[in-house]
Amino acid sequence: MKKMLKYLSPFAPDQSGVCGVLYELGGLIVICDAGGCTGNICGFDEPRWFTKKSAVFSAGLRDMDAIMGRDDKLIEKLSKAQESLNGSFTALVATPVPAVIGTDMKALKRMAEKKTGVPCISINAIGTKYYDEGESQAWFELFNEFTEKADDSVDGSDYKNMVGILGATPLETGYSSSDVLTEFCRSYGIEESVIFGIGSGLEAIKNAGMLKKNLVVSAAGIKAAKYLEEHFSVPYEVGYPFIPESVINEVSAIVEKKEQIDKILIIHSQFAANELRNRIRSLSSDPEIKIDIATFFMFDDDYSEEGDVRLTGEDDLWDIAESGKYDLIIADTDIKRLLDAAKYDGKYIAFPQFSISGVPLDSGKTLYQY
Repeated sequence: MKKMLKYLSPFAPDQSGVCGVLYELGGLIVICDAGGCTGNICGFDEPRWFTKKSAVFSAGLRDMDAIMGRDDKLIEKLSKAQESLNGSFTALVATPVPAVIGTDMKALKRMAEKKTGVPCISINAIGTKYYDEGESQAWFELFNEFTEKADDSVDGSDYKNMVGILGATPLETGYSSSDVLTEFCRSYGIEESVIFGIGSGLEAIKNAGMLKKNLVVSAAGIKAAKYLEEHFSVPYEVGYPFIPESVINEVSAIVEKKEQIDKILIIHSQFAANELRNRIRSLSSDPEIKIDIATFFMFDDDYSEEGDVRLTGEDDLWDIAESGKYDLIIADTDIKRLLDAAKYDGKYIAFPQFSISGVPLDSGKTLYQY
């Protein structure tokens, strides 16, 4: 029962992460489900539905479709949709149903390409992993499929002085506006940037091999960044420009007051938490201050320090809160409910995380009021 949640809302699964990456790239996205998974993606995990269109379909699998493996029926429907919408590519996204019955997603990819004559990628999401695992697969498949096959006739000179921002999806950052993200990047010292998947289409993916470098803002982007470095000699570094100024101001106020803060815990995605840790150290005059990181999501040992931990469930976080070892915890507002229940009596600062609370930072309110 490690993943049982009593105080937190369920986290977005891997198929939602896949669709978040593909949303603005002009492809035709088919979610291989009976309808439920698509409903979750459209209703809860993708804030851009309110402002931008995307061709996202459910395969509408019925019991007998799944039992009999009627792949030809799926491909026929996909072909008709492609004829109508003329997407630049097709994407087949698995869900728990294909995972349970052992659907060969690579075979579906080949069938789709043969039938439609347009490129296809397939993502083997299984629905039991979190959004960033799906994002990692999607980023890699995109660059592997399209960057390698970039059209030589396309003038990519505009990209040579740009920095690629890799991993900045709404689920990761809480922002769905490319203008907001670009402004954050400028304040971070990046004047010319292309934000993959937000405000940029498939052309940016095709020309990714021409970029000056990549800034990876999520552990989900590391696999793709390594691929681009290995095959196209595009170097990468890790950072996170998107920390809200309100969080920095609150942390600064505590540090400037020189309150007795010896141990701090930051609960967020790993790279965002790392960035905030560095900011706190730059503000603090105490070289001995201990700052640990905890995350429910992807955790890369290469970017961790002693004391950092990946949380496997609420129980892990409950034990940490109950132990009283931290004087300050910085985390999403939904996590505050668990801290209160565990009788945590230290200081708390809110650091919103859309993948936990579902609150888009560029709207200032929750998507749904119950």
